[in-house]
Amino acid sequence: MRIRREEHMAGGNGHVIIKELLDAEQLNGKCGLYAQVTLEPGCSLGYHEHHGESETYYILQGQGEYNDNGTYRPVKSGDITFTPDNHGHGLANTGNTDLVFMALIIKD
Repeated sequence: MRIRREEHMAGGNGHVIIKELLDAEQLNGKCGLYAQVTLEPGCSLGYHEHHGESETYYILQGQGEYNDNGTYRPVKSGDITFTPDNHGHGLANTGNTDLVFMALIIKD
């Protein structure tokens, strides 16, 4: 397991903490990422697009605002988001506690 901190990821505010649960060998070329991601209060993951892959978020705790290809909606614990190939998304923590979610990138 590898834990990394990314500053201003995809142009977002603050930092993102990514706990990669599987490494590249374990992902076997089929997935780009399987990780637990934490956005602390005031932090965001900037809008970015996916090409040749899709990404799913499963919100574990906290609350935020999800940018679904330009449409914004609130998300909270238990919500699932899906960004298909050739679409984009972003996520901001709008609460007072950590926003924690699972991220899975599947290659097409």
